[in-house]
Amino acid sequence: MDNIAGKTVVITGASSGIGAAIARRLAASGAAVVLGARRADRLDALVAEITATGGKALAVTADVTSRDSMEALVAGAVERFGRIDVLINNAGVMPISRLDVLDIDAWDRMIDTNIKGVLYAIAAALPWMKTQRSGHIVSISSVAGHKINGGSAVYAATKHAVRVISEALRQEMTANGIRVTIVSPGATESELFDRITDPASLKRLAGAAAIALPADSVARAVAYAIGEPDAVDINEILIRPQAQEM
Repeated sequence: MDNIAGKTVVITGASSGIGAAIARRLAASGAAVVLGARRADRLDALVAEITATGGKALAVTADVTSRDSMEALVAGAVERFGRIDVLINNAGVMPISRLDVLDIDAWDRMIDTNIKGVLYAIAAALPWMKTQRSGHIVSISSVAGHKINGGSAVYAATKHAVRVISEALRQEMTANGIRVTIVSPGATESELFDRITDPASLKRLAGAAAIALPADSVARAVAYAIGEPDAVDINEILIRPQAQEM
């Protein structure tokens, strides 16, 4: 973890779940964390929690589906802390259902958040990192990005897209000193399950909450990748509950 202290880390989807756990862990390791999400009250509470224990944190109300919002998030980090060392693309939604349910609004939300949101954040951070000739982009994918499961086609497609984007970015940025990591969790404690409204999907995933990883387990994986020396690029981490078969 020696390579975390002093870094400025921007985290999307930081108001709960994995994003909040990452913020707590990295701040405790000496990073300045810039927290982006739509729920300002949650962000302010997390900043207060981190700063009360001596950490450095900044809240920026942000929506990953807006290019302007992502640019403002990164600009806020640079303005306050002088640079951006790490971008963590964590924001995501999972309103899954079978394709024949035809929940097209949900498809659009997943594509806008899970794919375009990642691209907008990369577009905001990458020019700064290229100028610095250093940086690290960590994107949270999913086991669903590795293995297709009927009933979650669009979600799986968006998470596979995150892996494709990240690997291409890694190849393109090797000459710029920029590291790229994909972290693909299995079932994890988060609000993603709470946002599923399709009855068949809720029934299918009923047992997932019982075996879900604590969000801090994923945060530790992220911290491991960031904490390695700059010459070491941890490209991909796949982490599941031991009891998860898929």
